[in-house]
Amino acid sequence: MTSPETSAPELATGRIVRTWWPLAASWLLMATELPAVSAVVARLPHPEINLAAYGGVVFPLALIVESPIIMLLAASTALSKDWASYAKLRQFMMRAGLALTLLHMLIAFTPLYYFVAAKVIGAPAEIIEPARIGFMIMVPWSWAIAYRRFNQGVMIRFEQSQAVGIGTAIRLGTLGVVLTIGYLVHTLPGIVIATGATITAVMSEAIYSGLPVQPILRNQLRLAAPVEPALTFRAFIGFYVPLAMTSLLSLLVQPIGSAALSRMPSPLQSLAVWPVISSLIFMLQSLGVAYNEVVVALLDRPHATRSLRRFANALLVALTAGMLVMAATPLSALWFGSVLGLSPALTDMARRGLWLALPMPGLAVLTSWYQGNLMHSRRTRGITEAIAIFMFTSVSVMVAGVWLGTFGGLYVGLTAFSVGTAMQTVWLWRRVRVALRSTQARDASSGPLPGRAAAD
Repeated sequence: MTSPETSAPELATGRIVRTWWPLAASWLLMATELPAVSAVVARLPHPEINLAAYGGVVFPLALIVESPIIMLLAASTALSKDWASYAKLRQFMMRAGLALTLLHMLIAFTPLYYFVAAKVIGAPAEIIEPARIGFMIMVPWSWAIAYRRFNQGVMIRFEQSQAVGIGTAIRLGTLGVVLTIGYLVHTLPGIVIATGATITAVMSEAIYSGLPVQPILRNQLRLAAPVEPALTFRAFIGFYVPLAMTSLLSLLVQPIGSAALSRMPSPLQSLAVWPVISSLIFMLQSLGVAYNEVVVALLDRPHATRSLRRFANALLVALTAGMLVMAATPLSALWFGSVLGLSPALTDMARRGLWLALPMPGLAVLTSWYQGNLMHSRRTRGITEAIAIFMFTSVSVMVAGVWLGTFGGLYVGLTAFSVGTAMQTVWLWRRVRVALRSTQARDASSGPLPGRAAAD
């Protein structure tokens, strides 16, 4: 019997909060980026065309190109435990960033762009050329994202997540400066201002991320004991490929959504509102998305499972309540109309659509909790399976919407994402049970919580 005096304490909620809040603030600040861009573009000439070009073509395509390196944040958090592992991950990051940048250029500067935008996405003719200009401006996007997320993972691993929040604040400040200059000049097209501000902001954050990580590399990572067994490239690929496939599939649904919206009633209006309402949903989801890295970083601690699960439940309730308040009160009209500057017709579309996305912020918390457990146990295949189910479900709903041709594309798209996310969460719940039993058994073997008898 292990005595209460010698048993490991339960993971304190305060420690969870200290790890989570800088990441949550970082994600929330990133989530405000798209509303800020939309608010400026909506007040410039031809707002529907430029909003649709940015949210319906440029942003989804940029996300697809960068998708293989999005999970570098989680991979770096989970695996950057010693110098040898860090070096392998850094080599992969540099090569992948270069390859994706070349792919971005191939699409932007060759006739391949017209095939993707016109044939695959089926974007309205009036947004194809503006979107191409914007996509050209976004060329450094993938490498900047890869470098930044890789460094941030190291910071989170060594519990320096405050630096992540500072970097995001720098990014948002840079975005605000460029958007303000563009609005005051008022002669540049909205798509140029939107993409110019976005890429400048992302690059500023990437450059900053290379500074606070240096003391960690010098004083902690280089001195860390070698991991046994050592991380091999084959083991890394086995861990990372399912994650990369996860991000690819989850982001592939974005241009598929744009293609579906382009083929349903009110295509231009739906594509114009799509990035605006998506940004609000993501602002609330981001607080749950940030929890993924918290789980990965802290689940190693004894008696962590109970505390992390309790925090996840509280966060789920809070975000669901926040979404309900936004949808059910005049706050949504204030946000879409007064803050973002949408026309009354587009504001009404956005307010109605918000109800269809009601469960999504809460589901983001559950998804992060389940995925964090699977990453910790290195059972990443279940994450890929879940996102494949999300994609299949979402695409099926959108195909049905195109076939029926009755409902507006915005409403079909939001319904598809909500149902798909719910199915993804259910599958993750099924796959995570083995990992949860493993961590619970580990907690039990480390002794009872202080103040409790071993029989408890």
